[in-house]
Amino acid sequence: MKQILAILVFLLGLTTTVLAQQPWEHGRLRVSDNQRFLQHEDGTPFFWLGETAWLMPQRLNRDEVQYYLQMCHDAEYSMVQVQVMNEVPSYNVYGQKSLKVEVDGSWSMVDEYWEHMDHIVHQAERQGIYIGMVCIWGGLVKSGKMDVSQAKAYGAFLANRYKNRKNIIWIIGGDIQGDVKPEVWEALATSIKLIDKNHLMTFHPRGRTTSAHWWSKASWIDLHAFQSGHRKYGQRMGTVNYPIPDNTEEDNWMYVDSVWSYQPQKPVIDDEPVYEGIPKGLHTTDEGYWHAQDVRRYAYWSVFAGSCGHTYGNNAIMQFYRRGLPPAYFCEKEWTEALHDPGFNQMKYLKRLMLSLPYFERVPDQSIIIGNGSQYDRLIATRGNDYLLVYNYTSRDMTIDLRKISGEKKRVWWMDAATGRFTFLGEFDSKVCTFRPQKTKDGVEDGVLIAVDASKEYIN
Repeated sequence: MKQILAILVFLLGLTTTVLAQQPWEHGRLRVSDNQRFLQHEDGTPFFWLGETAWLMPQRLNRDEVQYYLQMCHDAEYSMVQVQVMNEVPSYNVYGQKSLKVEVDGSWSMVDEYWEHMDHIVHQAERQGIYIGMVCIWGGLVKSGKMDVSQAKAYGAFLANRYKNRKNIIWIIGGDIQGDVKPEVWEALATSIKLIDKNHLMTFHPRGRTTSAHWWSKASWIDLHAFQSGHRKYGQRMGTVNYPIPDNTEEDNWMYVDSVWSYQPQKPVIDDEPVYEGIPKGLHTTDEGYWHAQDVRRYAYWSVFAGSCGHTYGNNAIMQFYRRGLPPAYFCEKEWTEALHDPGFNQMKYLKRLMLSLPYFERVPDQSIIIGNGSQYDRLIATRGNDYLLVYNYTSRDMTIDLRKISGEKKRVWWMDAATGRFTFLGEFDSKVCTFRPQKTKDGVEDGVLIAVDASKEYIN
């Protein structure tokens, strides 16, 4: 009851506001000319800052949808990804089912369910947010609940219903290997693309794999995704031929590096890293839980390695857990409480930083770092022509080659990743310098060293 009252109070006090300028007013999304980032048609960069809301269509009513998406807007997420169908048929919170399976095996879509999905898309549009539509979860296809003919018809239905909506990104797959029923995924993707020429498409793979492994040559995939997953160092599980070595499970920057070897080159995103508040390894709490500093590390490591953005996840929010529902992955916190978790509200500092600097020239460049470490002590660097950024998870000393960017003098700041607070460290000659970030009282202050050509005014 307290949760319902809190949402009602929020909604009653909410003015009907629409962003002064919606992102799609810059034109539809496309891949940048250098094939590494996303942008709008007029050249405005698009930083994919995703939030994971798998069960929103099934578990939230319309007032809750509005509340959740407003909170995502306030936290500056640009995309929310949802699982359109989590069963065949799928049921929403109103008991409306997504489809009927006819005697001949064909699907008849039930409009009431899809009107609720329409409402989600519309509310996201009002908040300037894209909806990443995972059309059907991979396990359903694996178990034979959608075949090629059903996939073609379903893809055509989705494309016709949403092709003219401004805020759609298609996500094929769903925690599945691309070689599991590949003919079904191909049929679904191509049937959508045949009708919908307006929206980007990717594939959400199984944990610790990348879409590029199976779909690098597919004509329908616009950007690659990987799922770095929820394992800690040394938690090797399964027999999949992973693209990274043993005991590097947390090094999600390695997945980004692995994708650059595929041609043609496409942008890449970590579409499912560790979730805030989920057990390390998922299936037992013996190893503890992932916290805000962990989700920050995954985000900065991935983006500085060259990703076109990042997707955040939270154990309570992704399943919209509330008391009375069966919890998954040892969740005990209600989703409305989790909206105030630190990690959920800290991702915006990364987005702001990346969009404050010249965007499309940025490249990963580890030669900036003299004497790098491994695992948690690994620094990761990215730069443009006249700025460089180095993420430091453990606040250790770092020796940086300031000569890698233009300018005889460099102005240097430290940005606290938890608060977005900038501390000016001074002006330095263009040479190799060693920096020692200050630690907080609890000894944790991951952050970013920022050096800029002193003649530029990107940061004030």
